[in-house]
Amino acid sequence: MEAIINSKDNRMVKYAAKLQKSASFRREENLFPVEGARLCEDALNSKAEIKYFFYSETADKKYHTIIKKISEKCPNTYRVKESVFPKMCDTVTPQGMLSLVSPLDKSRVFDTIKKYNKLKFLALECVQDPGNMGTILRTADALGIDGIIISSNSCDVFSPKVIRGTMGAVFRLPIFITDDICGYIKRFNENGCSYATVPLNADKAVTEIDFKSGNVIAAIGNEGNGLTKECIEACSCKITIPMTGNAESLNAGIAAGIVMWEMVR
Repeated sequence: MEAIINSKDNRMVKYAAKLQKSASFRREENLFPVEGARLCEDALNSKAEIKYFFYSETADKKYHTIIKKISEKCPNTYRVKESVFPKMCDTVTPQGMLSLVSPLDKSRVFDTIKKYNKLKFLALECVQDPGNMGTILRTADALGIDGIIISSNSCDVFSPKVIRGTMGAVFRLPIFITDDICGYIKRFNENGCSYATVPLNADKAVTEIDFKSGNVIAAIGNEGNGLTKECIEACSCKITIPMTGNAESLNAGIAAGIVMWEMVR
């Protein structure tokens, strides 16, 4: 059933605005906001559970077909007054569509490691920049990486900026967030091989690794400090990206992209 929101003091307006701003509230409610026609449609097509859907009158004229499809699937649909809609959004000039979505439960893919061979995973330790996180997830989706393990001290995967940067990848990629990424890597080693990406003192160049021999996981570290000593020691092998220029290191998003390309080529 569709309802109409005319006031910025409406509880659903305040609820959506809080989800935009607070990572802890997103975790508590197990919901994250998705803005824009393309991402809202991606959420629907990925079969993500859209708990609440909001649209403006102007958006209904421009994106009527998409809005109709989402409204038919979402029992909690609201038409929002044009002047009120921006109060719910993170973007400066919203398109007039906002979904509040439950994260897909794709963690089960990580339980298949013992059953299948040649799976490719990426581990991210303390990656802090939302731009890097979005780029990494989008690249992983494009290259067909099987899943992403993310340390809980990384930036929030479901923040508005990361969601926009992934271009819908967050709906399709299996993502597992853990408080113990080193322990996870050690357990992974029982059924595969793990690689720590480091700038110096590596065992091999990434171009020398045969990533097709079995289950593999490559770890990428923090933008400023790289991987922790504990995470490097948890991995089976240290790898580096050969560089012949003058730069001492690469951006985390670029480094992850190069490593993932080598993993799947």
